[in-house]
Amino acid sequence: MTSTPEPPYYAVLFSNQRAAWGDDEADAAYGAAAERMEQLAATIPGYLGIESSRSADGTGITVSYWDTEASIAEWRDHPEHLDVQGRGRTDWYEWYELRVARVERGRSFP
Repeated sequence: MTSTPEPPYYAVLFSNQRAAWGDDEADAAYGAAAERMEQLAATIPGYLGIESSRSADGTGITVSYWDTEASIAEWRDHPEHLDVQGRGRTDWYEWYELRVARVERGRSFP
């Protein structure tokens, strides 16, 4: 679980369906790219953390947290991230949807 500051902050929600899910070679390449993107995102000022989950059928959601919209734009436009986005469209995803939301309230347990 990602620890976030008191709101407000921003969440980028990336829902997707993996193509070729269960192909060992494609899964390994995807996993390496995802790990690299997490490392790279963490270098962007304003990055707060990430949470991700994928179901057995390859449907997934990743939520990254940011302190400002400018931080999100810097991440979106990072050259290495742009390259991986292109590969996602051509090789890794059947579909995806991206949403940006401002988090106004939050609670946690325990």
